[in-house]
Amino acid sequence: MDTETLGAALEREHREIDGGIEAFTASGGKRQADLEPLIRAMAGLRRHIYLEEQFLFPPIRDAGMIPPIMVMLREHGELWESMDLLESALHADPETPDVQDLCRELLAKLASHNSKEEPIIYPQADRILSAEASTELRAFLDSGQMPEGWVCERAPS
Repeated sequence: MDTETLGAALEREHREIDGGIEAFTASGGKRQADLEPLIRAMAGLRRHIYLEEQFLFPPIRDAGMIPPIMVMLREHGELWESMDLLESALHADPETPDVQDLCRELLAKLASHNSKEEPIIYPQADRILSAEASTELRAFLDSGQMPEGWVCERAPS
């Protein structure tokens, strides 16, 4: 039986994503193997944004928490843009100092975003989501894949 709350599971994903970016910045990113934690973290962050926007935010917004969800969506767009810039820099030259700078900027944005999302949005997951929605979100957390080509609602065009 799974006793972890949805909020705790979502926070765990935050720590895993942050950890991958931090591992890359700590390594200096000088070898191909150093890129793996960052690549996994960015894929994980895109998937995490997908699950929030598709499974978590709609019922919370429908319950009346419109302003906080609007802030989260706007920040998701900013995070998405930061990841796009970081991916472009990685493809151009993974050893450039720009990559490290972009990683630090992404971590700062994540810290700001998570400091609002974790205490405001995540506690609502176990309170507001129906049993069916909770089951669907847990299943996606366990093994779901983001559809190819999906972009977040507020991604720059």
